[in-house]
Amino acid sequence: MMQLIAVFLSQGWEVVFASPAQESAHKYPLEELGVHSCSIELNSESFDIYVKELAPTMVLFDRFMMEEQFGWRVAQNCPDALRVLDTEDLHCLRKARENAVKEGRKFENSDLNSSLAIREIASMYRCDLSLLISSYEMALLENYFKVPQNILAYVPFMMDEISANTLEHTPTFAERNHFVTIGSFLHAPNWDCVRYLKSEIWPELRQKNPKAEMHVYGSYPNQKAMQLHNPKERFLIKGWAKDAHEVVKNARVCLAPLRFGAGMKGKLLEAMVCGTPSVTSEIGSEAMHADLPWNGFIENEQEDFVNAATQLYNNENVWVQAQKNGISIVNKVYAKEKIGKQLVQRIKDVHGDLSAHRRQNFTGSMLLHHSMKSTEYMSRWIVEKNKNHKD
Repeated sequence: MMQLIAVFLSQGWEVVFASPAQESAHKYPLEELGVHSCSIELNSESFDIYVKELAPTMVLFDRFMMEEQFGWRVAQNCPDALRVLDTEDLHCLRKARENAVKEGRKFENSDLNSSLAIREIASMYRCDLSLLISSYEMALLENYFKVPQNILAYVPFMMDEISANTLEHTPTFAERNHFVTIGSFLHAPNWDCVRYLKSEIWPELRQKNPKAEMHVYGSYPNQKAMQLHNPKERFLIKGWAKDAHEVVKNARVCLAPLRFGAGMKGKLLEAMVCGTPSVTSEIGSEAMHADLPWNGFIENEQEDFVNAATQLYNNENVWVQAQKNGISIVNKVYAKEKIGKQLVQRIKDVHGDLSAHRRQNFTGSMLLHHSMKSTEYMSRWIVEKNKNHKD
């Protein structure tokens, strides 16, 4: 989201960030970037007045749940505004993979046929453009769900180029210590990853690396997470990282044995930017490296994962080559200027002839029709219910 905002600001566009969420102590100071922030209400007619007065040229929804809440209101009050959905990742894919792991079986594409998929893809059709961060998910939408390519846009992470000079200012192999993983404890793939590390990976890995510690960082460390903290086993729940870049930069190896998930994994890209090699699974590396050599190792089996992590932690030559691989991935796959220009041009092209673009999306028009909009009428019912409750 921050990268998208940066692209919009670089075009001289006025950006307003409106959210129904309660403010967090860790909220980014958007005002310092020239972005105006405001609070909006769910299931409230006050948003109709607000958005009509604002009269935006484009509205971007942060995931399909926000489009369900506010999309129909935007369509009614600002019909000429370009509606863009930032999917973040495919929620239906992540949930289907999670269910397969819980049931102890292999994920199949047929697992995607869920009510969650129906909601998510309906949201895409109702929008003029949906942003996908993963090339794997782009292909899945086009080939399995048959979503038209003209309403999809591939927009991966956008990163600054890593220069040789930048690398010179990062800690060397000898200056780094310990293993690290990072990610919100409230995010199901991360929480499963931490538990899997604790119960299956770390017992073997700490025996092979008796001086190493496992540092686990993440937001919202609840009581269940803190119960995994065990100094005797050198498994340390560190909680919120004030500077994620700093803690990853000083670790020798990043571990991410993800068993399910979707989208792209920010922790693994962060590791590449920090010059920190990683060991992850196929799920973790999915759509991350465009078939370039990985920033370390990709292993699915427990024993292979432990052996790869041990080799990377102790062999400087292997570690240095992995670091170089990561830098190459960042510079070739996530070139900020190129991706940003493509996104801006796509937005301009669609907005330039919005009527013609919408005529090609009959399914989207059908889903916006009153007979299909259960989300709108549920919201209207809640509004009336709230009014009666106040009275």
